[in-house]
Amino acid sequence: MILQEREGERVLPIWIGPAEASAIAMELAGVKFSRPLTHDLLKQVIVGLGADLRKVIITQVKDNTYYAELHIYRGDQVIQIDARPSDSIAVALRLKAPIFTSETLLEHTAIDTGEPGAGPPQPLDADTLKSYLQNLDPEDFGKFTP
Repeated sequence: MILQEREGERVLPIWIGPAEASAIAMELAGVKFSRPLTHDLLKQVIVGLGADLRKVIITQVKDNTYYAELHIYRGDQVIQIDARPSDSIAVALRLKAPIFTSETLLEHTAIDTGEPGAGPPQPLDADTLKSYLQNLDPEDFGKFTP
């Protein structure tokens, strides 16, 4: 999974499995099922409890594993739940919650896709991102173990 800065050129690559990628892709494509999947169920639990997912934060990477938190608000109570980034993003997409990370994490793990002197950053369109990913060297992602 590749996350791109909203107002920048850095991308944050996060390794996820095929099932997690499918859950995210299905939501992005607007695919709906007759029975709720796990992320849909979690969405309904949050809504059913009168809570609101305000944000997801990708918090850190440790030993090649990324960590995230769901920030759920219910009245004046804030509940932070540790979760995998892929699950957090799948739920955030379903609840239209923003996804954040820290500047420190971006500084240490992001890949800059901009060209020096190219002017203000522009979002990557699908074709540009595809071309960029095809030309990446695996070393650009750091040393990850399967």
